[in-house]
This record gives sequence, C-alpha cells and structure tokens, in this order.
Amino acid sequence: MCGDCRSGTFLFYNWGCFTISAKEVYINDDIKAKEVRLLDENGEQLGIMDLDSAKTYAYDRDYDLVMIAPQAKPPVCRAMDYGKYCYEQDKREKENRKKQQTVEVKEVQLSCRIETHDFETKAGRAKKFLSDGNKVRVCLRFKGREIAHQELGREMLGKFAEACAEFGTVDKKPVLEGRQFTMFLAPIKAQTK
Repeated sequence: MCGDCRSGTFLFYNWGCFTISAKEVYINDDIKAKEVRLLDENGEQLGIMDLDSAKTYAYDRDYDLVMIAPQAKPPVCRAMDYGKYCYEQDKREKENRKKQQTVEVKEVQLSCRIETHDFETKAGRAKKFLSDGNKVRVCLRFKGREIAHQELGREMLGKFAEACAEFGTVDKKPVLEGRQFTMFLAPIKAQTK
C-alpha cells in the first residue's frame, strides 16, 4: 500500500494504486436513484422522471447523465458531455487559485541599541514587505540587563511604526513575550500591488 492510500479512498488496479477525488460525481450507470429531476444540456428543467427514461434521453443525444445535486429530493441530474464538464471544472479551479492572494508574514529584528543606519535599512526592508502586501512581524530582543528598560523598547517600536506609517499600520500592538517585544504591521490596502 502506498503512502497516498493510507488516507482516503483508493483503488487497486494492476498492482498500482490510484486515489479517487473527494468530490465523487456519479454518471450514467453509477446513479442508483429511482427517480431524478432532469435538466437538459442547456440547463432547462425537463421535470421528474424515472432513471431509465433520463438515461435514454441523454444517450439519444450522445450525452452522459451526470448527477449534479445528489442531496436534493429527488436528485438533480443533467444531460451533458462529461469530459467537457471536467475540463471546465479544472479550468475554473485554476482561475480561482490564480486569484487567491497569499499573505506571508515577514520578520524584522531590532534591538534597543540599534544604530541609525541599521534602523533605516530595516525600516526600508519592512516598507518593501508591506508594499508587496505581506504582514511584518517586528521583534525587539532585550539582551542582558536591557530588560529593565522596557520603555526604551516601546519607544523604538513606536519610532519604527512611524517610519513605516505610509505603507502599513499597526495590526497588533507591542506585546512582551519572554525577553522580546513583538508587534505586527499590516499593509495598507491601497498601497499593495
């Protein structure tokens, strides 16, 4: 048994193993209902009829009988070209995946005693991340006795938020977690590409 078969439905064929999709579509002889609500190839209702009549209607027009709503009472079936239907479904899914925007969380690390040039460099990187539409996690780590001066850390994070104000806003205010302050910046929607 292969690793894919341990989770989900599988089919053994010629000593090979193939997974079956989670969205199982019943076509032609796989449909077991006695009565179905039939739609023609254009999507217009033809009414409720027995399964044999619906199959005959589809086969006479060189189409497949595809169950599109198995949960309905009676189930809804449509006469259509099943290969073309699968192709269009795949095409729609690809388009939806293209339109999805993934937001990554980038990280910038600071310290209480950061020099001006280093601060500007890190602010520039954060601005670039924000302009690309990503969130930015700003971490300010305390070393040694610096933890006694938490107000310096809060000031530094406030200064950093001001430096990035034109590209992002504070999504989550600074929180002390162990020996570091953590703050999240979210991009301004109008600025993202």
